[in-house]
Amino acid sequence: MSVKARIEATLTENLLPERLVVIDESHQHAGHQPHFTGAEGTHMRVRVVSAKFSGMSRIDRHRIVNALLKPELDAGLHALAVETAAPGEPTNW
Repeated sequence: MSVKARIEATLTENLLPERLVVIDESHQHAGHQPHFTGAEGTHMRVRVVSAKFSGMSRIDRHRIVNALLKPELDAGLHALAVETAAPGEPTNW
């Protein structure tokens, strides 16, 4: 299973999202450091709308996502961009 698929599965199971988009941006970082080849799964962007975020601050939402994805970060996910919203909140994505 790919990093992207594992992230999707973890967030779906734990956040029951209304909307979830996981974008692999690894190719945009090729060559930034010698070991960044642009290979899949090193740089990910997560966009998630979940009722579980209702009434939470942005930092608390990010903490939840980061905690859920800690195994991926520990396994080599280098960068994680997180965009969260509760249902009904405006997004620009």
